[in-house]
Amino acid sequence: MLRLSALYRYPLKSGKAEALRQVGLDQLGLDGDRRWMLVDEASGRFLTQRAVAKMSQLSALWNSAGGLTLSTPGKAPLEVALPGSDAELRGVTIWRDTLRVPDAGDAAAAWVSDFIGKATRLVQMPLARARTTEAGFGKDGDQVAFADGYPLLLIGQASLDDLSRQVGRPMEMLRFRPNLVIEGSQAYAEDGWKRLRIGNVEFRVVKPCARCILTTIDPATGERSADREPFATLDAYRKTEHGALFGQNLVNDDLGLLQVGMPVTVIE
Repeated sequence: MLRLSALYRYPLKSGKAEALRQVGLDQLGLDGDRRWMLVDEASGRFLTQRAVAKMSQLSALWNSAGGLTLSTPGKAPLEVALPGSDAELRGVTIWRDTLRVPDAGDAAAAWVSDFIGKATRLVQMPLARARTTEAGFGKDGDQVAFADGYPLLLIGQASLDDLSRQVGRPMEMLRFRPNLVIEGSQAYAEDGWKRLRIGNVEFRVVKPCARCILTTIDPATGERSADREPFATLDAYRKTEHGALFGQNLVNDDLGLLQVGMPVTVIE
């Protein structure tokens, strides 16, 4: 039997994961997931662990009002309120998308600039300003917040177990930053899924996830693996013309509530 074995939210893009027992869904995936992002103040370009590995040590806990609590070792925490309707809009770039989104203000900017080590701004994604997903995958109306491409990422526990065997040591699930972890399937069974149901929510599997060097960052320490694992192994045995694939991107077709332990049904 398939079951939902773990739920993770990442309120700040490329920040620490928040493990959940239950969470609601809106049109952009898990409530509060990747609704905040750091950008270079001068260029507006997004910042992630790919360039700033220590972002793995930046905790941003989401609250029900939509705000954040920022914390990291050695710094006093900062409460950041959801920007109001009169907040300054800042032009930002994330991959090929350029958009204008609310800025969190100077106090938040000072805090994150001190952490990053250069002038940085914190921005937020309102539902009304959401991006559309990549053309050619999913449906025309599919939307996403600040996640790389799609609202949700699913990984089978058996797939990680197989990868760990290939690498020769245990690999942490959080290296791959999933939202949903599924137990009870065969390794890489998710590669063949098209639709599934968890509770009262149906999901479409829209595209495999091509992995990058970010997987080499230890989520506990922020340090990169000297041997480039697990990316080196993935690149050897999961490489395709679209990259080294691990996990599946999803879109939720319903709103609802997810809880760890719920049964998972593969519809097709």
